[in-house]
Amino acid sequence: MYITKFLQEEDVDNFEPVYEDFRSKAVSEYNFELEPLDIEGFFDAVDKELINCIIVYDSGVLKGFLVYTTAISEAVELNLIHIIDQENYLDYAKELLNKFLEETGDIRHKKLVCYPMLGNQKSLIGIVAKMGFQFVGIEVLRFKMMESPSKNIFEHARLAKLPSDYSLINWHNMYFEPAVSIIFEAFKDSSDALFDPRFKTKNGCRDILNKITRNIYAEFLPQATTLVLYKGEPVGVVFMNITDGKIVNIPLVGVKAQHQGKGLSTIMLKHSMDVILDLAKAGHITEINTTTETNNLQALRLYKNLGFIEDYSYPQSYLNAL
Repeated sequence: MYITKFLQEEDVDNFEPVYEDFRSKAVSEYNFELEPLDIEGFFDAVDKELINCIIVYDSGVLKGFLVYTTAISEAVELNLIHIIDQENYLDYAKELLNKFLEETGDIRHKKLVCYPMLGNQKSLIGIVAKMGFQFVGIEVLRFKMMESPSKNIFEHARLAKLPSDYSLINWHNMYFEPAVSIIFEAFKDSSDALFDPRFKTKNGCRDILNKITRNIYAEFLPQATTLVLYKGEPVGVVFMNITDGKIVNIPLVGVKAQHQGKGLSTIMLKHSMDVILDLAKAGHITEINTTTETNNLQALRLYKNLGFIEDYSYPQSYLNAL
């Protein structure tokens, strides 16, 4: 008999081995860049209502859990489903998902659900599709600092010459609002807006850039964030941030439509990467990574031409608001 419920203090002893099983697989199976919270940190996040955790019992034995949050963005973020019993994986996951949809019914009238289906969670596509979820393919690309192929490609990359009337500068807060306009124009009709509706409005883009530049997502790197100006006005931007002092991420790249087709994205990205490579000489930076849609051939070409290697892909699922 299945029982689904929110994680409570009475479940601690039963939950710990299941959570530790997840922690042992977080990097290898779920592609976590950093170690997840320890058990004490996890319960602290639950107590503070930063995350919500639903668990499933089968005949009195705890078999798995689902984690989600409503506290961070305009979406309900379904972060993870982990099942310790692979034989009945689909059954337990379905129970967790049904409970999740039941408990989030009210808020889903206002917010969509986004769910990155990493690792074994890809096997749940059939189940979540029947529940109304739709999908966007996401590709993860990495530039490994210690791998010569990436560096060789980067060093021999052919770049268009920066056209006249254009110039490059590093980030300054005075360009925050122009950057909001650039990102809004670049992403409002993109696949990203399907699972992060903030891209559909300038206020939403403003929230995203606030979180990037104020170190909410990771440590912002203004010295490696590049803008391209046309006659002194910003028309493109590449953002850079860093996690745990070693993993650099490119969260956003955008160029206004009338300035596209001039190689500006590549020129900006090359400029930012030059800064990162210099920082890597004096620190412990191991890689630069980014994501793009699997069918965005232009973006894939941009990154691969500068030495990024396709690492893995996953379905980014989303469920529209009721």
